[in-house]
Amino acid sequence: MNAYDAGRMADLLKNSHMLKMVESPEEADLIILNTCHIREKADEKIFSELGRLKKLTGRHTPNRRTIFAVGGCVGQAQGAELFKRAPFVDMVFGPQNYHHLPNMLDQVLDGKRQLHDIEIPRESKFDVLPSAPTSGYSAAVPVQEGCDRFCTYCVVPFTRGREWSRPVGDILQEVENLTNKGALEIELLGQNVNAYRGCDQAGVEHDLALLIRQVSLVPGVERIRFITSHPADMSDDLVDAFAEVPELNPYMHLPIQSGSDKILAAMERGHSVAEYLSWIDKLRQASPGIALASDFIVGFPGETEDDFQQTLDLLAKVRYDHAYSFVFSPRPGTAAADMKDIVPQDVGEKRLLRLQELINRIQFEQNQANVGRVESVLVEGVAKKGQGMLAGRTAGFRRINFPAPAELIGSLVDVLVTEARPNSLMGKLAGMIHE
Repeated sequence: MNAYDAGRMADLLKNSHMLKMVESPEEADLIILNTCHIREKADEKIFSELGRLKKLTGRHTPNRRTIFAVGGCVGQAQGAELFKRAPFVDMVFGPQNYHHLPNMLDQVLDGKRQLHDIEIPRESKFDVLPSAPTSGYSAAVPVQEGCDRFCTYCVVPFTRGREWSRPVGDILQEVENLTNKGALEIELLGQNVNAYRGCDQAGVEHDLALLIRQVSLVPGVERIRFITSHPADMSDDLVDAFAEVPELNPYMHLPIQSGSDKILAAMERGHSVAEYLSWIDKLRQASPGIALASDFIVGFPGETEDDFQQTLDLLAKVRYDHAYSFVFSPRPGTAAADMKDIVPQDVGEKRLLRLQELINRIQFEQNQANVGRVESVLVEGVAKKGQGMLAGRTAGFRRINFPAPAELIGSLVDVLVTEARPNSLMGKLAGMIHE
């Protein structure tokens, strides 16, 4: 979602002020830091970066100075308070306000400073944003934002706001525009995407499963994926979509955070481990070989060694293809920030290392199980390493590198997996190129 927002800011300012992207901060007239507030490390990284860039504030000429803006979730959370730590910043705005950037920039150019805009507006930013000029071969389409779950560790309801869903017609129009510009894969985005509840022009409410079926009917859509889902908002209809919609990639990111029911209750996740595992079983029945991903938090207040062992046991049972893991980071304003029975930082970090060792081992083993298979791959570009190598993603979201001519970039090709690596696959063309 942050990557999508950053791209749309660039589109917006190109249209309003003819600004274009540059390669380095030193070349820029306007520097925007689009920020994340989900963990303290991400938060502090923003101020570290601002400190590094502060030297550019001295680069003044009669007609030019560098303008600084901080947007995203840190902007939303801190508002005008941010100016106390970084007084040279000109604009602060939240993730629902960046469509106001042209007006804010005009005010700065007129001499105003330290503008902030964090009130969630009545109008949807999507009603104001210009049509994206380019899409790439895989394009993101936000369908839902915000969250009503209020998990005790999470800032999303405070920084992105409460849940709301875009109308079905608007989404389908954007998908059609993107496929007309060459997109083959559509990624449906939301902070809690499977909570989607949008209406079509006839007033018929669509959940995510029905929306996926509608998107699959748009000419040019070859692949569909979505991220991120909450276990408490799963439905049988969504599971059925994996069996019944050929365009839907066999990939599901379904975060659980902990394998302990006690910790899940303290997190107020709204589901048990058994309920979660039942959805995993249903997904695998509907789509054998589906790639599964999850998120984990270790060191949550009150987590004992036994609670942590239950997380390891869950990981070993499910055998995720991808997993993201973090030490608990208390965020201001959340219920967990005031919880007692804090797990010492060094204990949390040691548990994280143990968890990541298991994650990495299982991921490598899952990659090895793909050797010898022929995978449909969306070719995204030239591989970072290896002359004559291209890189792409399988339908299960595994990165794969293989030797092939550059004219295949942007195509769907069949690739035989020949080698597994810890974080990627190697392969060779299997002889079929999809039209």
